[in-house]
Amino acid sequence: MAKLTKKQKEALSKYDPSQQYSLEEASSIVKEITNAKFDASVDLDIRLGVDPRKADQMVRGVVALPHGTGREVKVLVLCTPDKEEEAREAGADYVGLDDYIAKIEGGWTDVDVIITMPNVMAKVGRLGRVLGPRGLMPNPKSGTVTLEVGKAVKEVKAGKIDFKVDKFGIIHASVGRVSFGPDKIQDNAKELINTISKLKPASSKGTYFRSIHLSSTMSPGIKIDKGSIQGI
Repeated sequence: MAKLTKKQKEALSKYDPSQQYSLEEASSIVKEITNAKFDASVDLDIRLGVDPRKADQMVRGVVALPHGTGREVKVLVLCTPDKEEEAREAGADYVGLDDYIAKIEGGWTDVDVIITMPNVMAKVGRLGRVLGPRGLMPNPKSGTVTLEVGKAVKEVKAGKIDFKVDKFGIIHASVGRVSFGPDKIQDNAKELINTISKLKPASSKGTYFRSIHLSSTMSPGIKIDKGSIQGI
C-alpha cells in the first residue's frame, strides 16, 4: 500500500472518504483539503446511468454558471469580415478566418473555445482531425456555430460551458476555483446538476445519477449525497 504524504494525511483528517456529504458541506470541505499553491480548479464528476455508445443516450449540453468558471477563457472567432468588429467588441481574443485556419492546420490550438458561423463551416470542417481530439470543434448544439458571434463570445466569457458524457458514462466539468466562496461553488454545481437532470434520455432506464463527486485539481474526491440535491 502506498504511503500517504503529510498533505494527504492532513486532508483525510478533515473529512471521511467513505461518507457522503451534502453539496453545501462538500463545497466547504473541498477548500479545506486543497493545499495547492495555485488557484486550483473545482470539478464535478457525475457518473450517469447511460450507455454513450448508443446515439440516443449521448448526454451533452451547455450551461451558464452563475458565477463563471473563475478562469480567463481564450476565444477564437472564425468569421467573415463583416462580423469581425462585432467579435472584437464582444471580447474575442483572436478574430479572423483563412489566416487562423492555416495556423490551426499547422498545429496551433492555443485557445479554449472556437466560435464560428454556419456559412464558413465548410472551411472549418476540414479542421476536424485537429480540433476534434482537443474538444475544440465548433458545434451548433453548444452554441459555437452561430450568426450571433458577439453574443456567443460574451456568454463564453461570462461562464458558459459545454459538457458531454465520455465513453465511461461520466461528465467531468469545472464549476469554479478554490478561491471561490463555498456559496459560489455550490451555486455553480447546482446549476450544472440541474441542467443535466433535464437531459435524461428517454431510452435510459434505472438510476440516472449513479454518483457525484466534488474535487479540486489537487484534492481527493468528496462523495455527494444525491438525496441532498433537489430535482434529481
